[in-house]
Amino acid sequence: MHSKVVIIGSGPAAHTAAVYLARAELKPVMYEGMLANGIAPGGQLTTTTDVENYPGFPKGIGGQELMEAMREQSERFGTTIITETVSKVDLSKRPFKYWLEYCEEEDPNTADALIFATGASARRLHLPGEDTYWQNGISACAVCDGAVPIFRNKPLAVIGGGDSAAEEAIFLTKYGSKVTVLVRKDKLRASNIMAKRLSAHPKVEILYNTVATEAKGDGKLLQSLAIRNVATGEARDLSANGLFYAVGHEPATALIKEQIDCDEDGYIITKPGTSYTSVKGVFAAGDVQDKRYRQAITSAGSGCIAALEAERLLAEEEEAAPEPITFVVSLVSKQKRVRLTALPHHTELIL
Repeated sequence: MHSKVVIIGSGPAAHTAAVYLARAELKPVMYEGMLANGIAPGGQLTTTTDVENYPGFPKGIGGQELMEAMREQSERFGTTIITETVSKVDLSKRPFKYWLEYCEEEDPNTADALIFATGASARRLHLPGEDTYWQNGISACAVCDGAVPIFRNKPLAVIGGGDSAAEEAIFLTKYGSKVTVLVRKDKLRASNIMAKRLSAHPKVEILYNTVATEAKGDGKLLQSLAIRNVATGEARDLSANGLFYAVGHEPATALIKEQIDCDEDGYIITKPGTSYTSVKGVFAAGDVQDKRYRQAITSAGSGCIAALEAERLLAEEEEAAPEPITFVVSLVSKQKRVRLTALPHHTELIL
């Protein structure tokens, strides 16, 4: 299958790009992935209970609800959405080739332009004991897992010092008996309003200059954490039946990082103020190229930029393409010479 534009991803950036491209009658194809990057279609926003800062929703809206609405809007304007995961791409020349998961041995699909909006996933710390208790007390998504029975009325811990850590800790107070926030530095990185909310919450304790060094339990469920104060060296155990990571994200660039310029953290590098990457015809939008803001609204805006720039590139290339010329070949009687007559605006060769 050949497409003019293919979008890889399914978050706000991907769907905004899809809406703009579909309205431009470019018939975009979106591959939203089947648990691509370990996340359901819709991206990180689907794990957020309440979105309060997306314009147009004065009472807020659930993250899952918002993404379902975006998906519906994309389809309304004619986007083809395929719930398959792109597992391989070839950016060496245009049209670009790409293959779907479990179909790598088949003939590739092709596209004149690609928009990467694959997002980023929560980073794990790989503590001793983490693998044993992953999803048995340790999680990277409080919203996804905080309400499960093993966490109810139990002491919980969050690692991180930014807005995500503050938000997840406050969310977990609905279920846990107490929430302890472990902050490596001597202060929070969270915004002032979130830091104040966190510090003032009666069920939250913040331990500064503190790191977790091991996850402990009975072999089935997490029961405690070994922690250490990096300023004093003091080490002790902290009772915790749940541990939630909020320590940043890993950009989902494994698919193309060897073929396109990425920074030291793996984020796609774009030309400032644009979605242009180091490969002509390849655009990047959303968290996969934004390590600073990572907001739904900024992702949507970058998706719009990517769509407009992809549309402009394709239009310019179409205008610049030379017009084909038809030659009518006829034989001049007796001398048997060949006369070629150019007829513009046609493609046939008449013999």
